[in-house]
Amino acid sequence: MSKENLDKINERLNAEFPGGVLAAELLYDFPVFTIDHTKSHAIIQFLKEDPELDFHFLTDLTAMQTADEKQLGVIYHLHNMKKNMRVRVKTFFDINKPEVDSITNLWPSANWMERESYDFFGVRFKGHPNMVRILNVDEMDIFPLRKEYPLEDQTREDKDDKMFGR
Repeated sequence: MSKENLDKINERLNAEFPGGVLAAELLYDFPVFTIDHTKSHAIIQFLKEDPELDFHFLTDLTAMQTADEKQLGVIYHLHNMKKNMRVRVKTFFDINKPEVDSITNLWPSANWMERESYDFFGVRFKGHPNMVRILNVDEMDIFPLRKEYPLEDQTREDKDDKMFGR
């Protein structure tokens, strides 16, 4: 995708949602928009339903945690197959209030992706029809992909850290 397409989409979004786009950049020929999480549903709906943009296919949705561990985020990958254009839309929010609007009303396929993001990161999608764990046990009281949980079992005695350069 070209810089002109990035600029065109950015202009359309800024005209429709003043202050809603926090950043727009072209990374490896891939347009990336960082948006205000309070406007995320409306912006994504606009990207889908606007006849000129027509990002009608949700390729992926996932959660992430920022390096400073203070914020969580959701990343959406949208695709306009007719024009072969893709965009990445990111939104961030405080880890202490990990809520963003569900897009299951726009794409029913977002259901399981949102549940997975809840299950592993604790992101609650407001308006989701069944916001429960999907892969981990229901009794689990942590969100295992957050950075505050170690990747390795710290209680193991059968590991020799010298083998791993530590």
